[in-house]
Amino acid sequence: MLALPPCPYLPAPRAGLDWRSLHAHRDAPRGAKFYLDCLEYGHALWQRGLAARAILCLDRALGADLAEREPVLTSWPLPYAAMAWIIAHAPTEVFVGNPRVHFQHFAGRMNAPRREQRRWRAWACWALTRAIRPDWPCDPRHRITEPTIEEICAALGAHGHFGEVELWCTAMKNAGQ
Repeated sequence: MLALPPCPYLPAPRAGLDWRSLHAHRDAPRGAKFYLDCLEYGHALWQRGLAARAILCLDRALGADLAEREPVLTSWPLPYAAMAWIIAHAPTEVFVGNPRVHFQHFAGRMNAPRREQRRWRAWACWALTRAIRPDWPCDPRHRITEPTIEEICAALGAHGHFGEVELWCTAMKNAGQ
């Protein structure tokens, strides 16, 4: 198994993390503890060379039910920068899938709870992916209107947390570098 370098935007994972760390939350509220476990497990997956699974784990973190001023967000903000970093640093020999298609489908098929918040976070990650890897194609069979950057900003402002637009815009600005 390929060992990848740590992501500077994610917490160091505890030793021995596996699928059980998230499975433990199946019947519990998916709040701050779930969020932190998703970040740690996503980081562990990334370092094990499982980039596609790490991205899915960060997706789950973005779907956590967090209050705007949740203390964990001070140390570990919503993982837009981590998502961008993983997409940008995935070696060619590591399976990453096509995150652009993933986020396109995810945004187009979002359901409750907090549908609009989660949908626009998926579109935000879609835009990050497009900025980092413009060569990755969309799914032409999935008929959906792709939003503009301005529409994503407005929707994150309406449905996201305080400061989320700025957090995402910073990740977008750094995505092209």
